[in-house]
Amino acid sequence: MKKHLFILSLLLAAATQTGAEENQPHAAGIESDGYVWNAMYAEKLQALSARGDALRGEIAFEICQGCHRATALGRPDGSYPRLAGQHATVLIKQMTDVRAGRRDNKKMFPFIDKHAVTPQEIADIAVYLQALPVPPDNGKGDGNNLARGEEIYARDCIVCHGNKGQGDSARFYPRVSGQHYKYLLRESILIRNGDRRNANPDMVSTIKPYDDKDLQAVADYMSRFAP
Repeated sequence: MKKHLFILSLLLAAATQTGAEENQPHAAGIESDGYVWNAMYAEKLQALSARGDALRGEIAFEICQGCHRATALGRPDGSYPRLAGQHATVLIKQMTDVRAGRRDNKKMFPFIDKHAVTPQEIADIAVYLQALPVPPDNGKGDGNNLARGEEIYARDCIVCHGNKGQGDSARFYPRVSGQHYKYLLRESILIRNGDRRNANPDMVSTIKPYDDKDLQAVADYMSRFAP
């Protein structure tokens, strides 16, 4: 425990230094010719094939609590997502994509870098988070356009994210039930605009025609799925 607290203090200090957020590598993403969504590069395969241990994951997650909170429930303002209850495969994909520079997150990178956690610890963290409870008090929208949100979801989202927002672990599709409205909206806009570089091209093309009001409606609708 003392070792992990010491590492945590070092990482927190490093992240606050000028330029600490500028060291993330840059790997080819959706903007590149020949981009393959969810390409299976070495460290992702290592983490996916590792047998995760939730107890070790709880300890390793200590370095993440400053942003994602001790219960991994994120923040309703959308600045940090709920990680609790998310599929381990999805969590591993996102963590390794940030680590490799396929998903831009300079603030998170120092905490997920190879100097901070190993592929085994990534697997441990993912298994720990997947098993955490998800209360129904996530941030929601204003509820003014839920019929439109339901229409969009039924036509374009249900095939991947499921009839109750449960996602699909085997296909790396995230669970959206229990997620904060503002986070869902923010990421939908980034994906639509091509600014989330590890996005699924099929999703980008699907939501490309929607304006912000449409995305607000469907994000609000998704945020109301029971966890």
